[in-house]
Amino acid sequence: MKIFSLSKLREGLQKTRTLLSNQFSKILLGNKKLTDDEINKLKETLLLADFGSSFSEHIIEEAENSYTKNKLDISIQELVQQEIIKSLSINSELNNNLELPHVIMVVGINGVGKTTTVAKIANIFLKKGKKVLIGAADTFRAAANEQLTIWAERVKVEIISQKPGADPSAVAFDTLQSAIARNFDVVIIDTAGRLHTKANLMNELSKMKRALKKLIPTAPHEILFVLDASTGQNGVQQAKIFNDALRLTGIIVTKLDGTAKGGIVVNIVHQLKIPISYIGVGEQLEDLQEFDAQTYTNELFKIPDEVN
Repeated sequence: MKIFSLSKLREGLQKTRTLLSNQFSKILLGNKKLTDDEINKLKETLLLADFGSSFSEHIIEEAENSYTKNKLDISIQELVQQEIIKSLSINSELNNNLELPHVIMVVGINGVGKTTTVAKIANIFLKKGKKVLIGAADTFRAAANEQLTIWAERVKVEIISQKPGADPSAVAFDTLQSAIARNFDVVIIDTAGRLHTKANLMNELSKMKRALKKLIPTAPHEILFVLDASTGQNGVQQAKIFNDALRLTGIIVTKLDGTAKGGIVVNIVHQLKIPISYIGVGEQLEDLQEFDAQTYTNELFKIPDEVN
């Protein structure tokens, strides 16, 4: 069962929903043929909400083909909704690993909310009755360990940490070793987001993966990339770099509540074919939501939903 608050999601997507509503109201829906003006307005709407050029061009092509063949018996808005669901449904399920502990590495550049997101993921698993251990492997920033420790105390989960400058792979190894010995269900590893060069960072993260595999060959079972929604296409490019190096299993999109660019969620999946695992719709502990494609799309377009 996925854990999320419909009211929080609705509130978090308000800016994007308002943008889409205002822009779609300018498009004459239901015509048998799209005018050039309607096509331009549709593309402008999708780009403003950060759905990305690739997905926007796909929508335009689908709409033009359907209208030209007189096969479209729904509005443009409904067509967009259907195509969003199709895009987001690609590999949308999390890796349901049966081996315990379930190991998650959380990666991303500094400043996207990665460290706090680790604690919020822990909180979600706690609500499911799981025993969770956090590993503070971002040893390059002293503030990261301090921040994560504060959050861990707030969430009431245990944390393994070492002094700033310690080998992050050793921290990850020690955390998993402790989790195995003490029968934890879930291990979540925070990681560094910046070293002197991009190559150094990717090498360090790859080394951490190898350290975890020494204890559990299938670990890490999930590698989740944290992306700030407001960064737009830059964030997508960051995700691509991390994916090329680490083979990401999922994306966490944070700070959706602070932007009208909620389309970035679709943009990412359409381009990278990596599923969305969680979305952040606020600063509070409960504001990290497990992602559900249908509910997300419903809330973008104000479709009634029974989930609460």
